[in-house]
Amino acid sequence: MNLTGQLDPRFSEASAPTPWAEVDAALAGATGYLLVTVRADGRPHVTPLVGLWTDGGFVFCTGPAEQKARNLAHAPRVAVTIGSAAWDDGLDVVVEGTAERVVGGPELRRLADGFRDRYGDAWDFENDDESFDPHGQRALVYRVVTDKVLAFAKSPHGQTAFRP
Repeated sequence: MNLTGQLDPRFSEASAPTPWAEVDAALAGATGYLLVTVRADGRPHVTPLVGLWTDGGFVFCTGPAEQKARNLAHAPRVAVTIGSAAWDDGLDVVVEGTAERVVGGPELRRLADGFRDRYGDAWDFENDDESFDPHGQRALVYRVVTDKVLAFAKSPHGQTAFRP
């Protein structure tokens, strides 16, 4: 995905949009993300987690009994964020989209290899056609299909929107 962003002048001191390459690199380079899902009663559920930014989408896993999985069963719309607490340094990014299950042995193997490469042996998964760690604490794998990405530059401040 190589996108051209649109700078929102209402919220920007920057004179140009943040380049997609910078946003893509920030998402790919992050080692911690926040995932926002929605509970059945409409309350938000925010969880820090590890994941991969790959092929223009965010990939994560969760146990089928975890709150994230229960939320996704009824409301697959999510937001994923990265960033820092600094007001005047760095880049914050919000990815909005729909979480879809990833299945299929070869694709799950490719993603499991990506988790191991990114996070080391603590994230070394076996897989079958349906999940990571099928003989242990089974983990369902999801890919967030991106609808919109917002990049918040901090020096100078600028809000750039990207749509696939």
